[in-house]
Amino acid sequence: MSDAPIYHITFLRHGESVGNAEDRFQGQADFPLTEKGRAQARALAERWAAAGRTFDLCLASPLLRARQTAEIIAGALGVPVEFDPVWMEIHNGKLAGLTDEEAASVAPRPKFMTPYTRFGETGESRLEILLRAGKGIQNLLDRPPARCLVVAHGGILNNALFIAMGMTLHADGQGPRFMFFNTGFADLTYDPERHAWRLWGFDNSGDLPE
Repeated sequence: MSDAPIYHITFLRHGESVGNAEDRFQGQADFPLTEKGRAQARALAERWAAAGRTFDLCLASPLLRARQTAEIIAGALGVPVEFDPVWMEIHNGKLAGLTDEEAASVAPRPKFMTPYTRFGETGESRLEILLRAGKGIQNLLDRPPARCLVVAHGGILNNALFIAMGMTLHADGQGPRFMFFNTGFADLTYDPERHAWRLWGFDNSGDLPE
């Protein structure tokens, strides 16, 4: 077995945002955390600190809900933070910031969506978001092996896991999906010598459904 260094990567979804609380399509609409969301981030930071867990670097989406989550957790753990727009949520076009009722009149969902259909008529397609997630992972792997925390959003993190796990897109939203609740996270490693990804755990205990 090789003793060469490997990457330890944690993908973390932000805490509860105002958009979550109001049940809105978020996309790149810039909602801040709620007080509950801040409490979720603080609780996770305390849990990780108590376990002696830390990171060499935190990469985060610049959208407020991810930025605030990253600042709370990285600040508590003493980890430097970099903000990178490649980790922003799916650009969902005309749907951004809308409720289900508003979206139904502004940009009704097509009867069938291919991987090339744009969200909300003017947003990204599923293929485009997959390619952006791949760019985010490649940017990370262009750095030396380290322990890295990525604080982002459910959509982009799903696609990052599709890349890591070698999964393909399915038409019309079919196929597997990874459920990141608020402050849910996935722990992975990547061995660059063997090009081997491993998913070690998935934790949604910070925001279990009622």
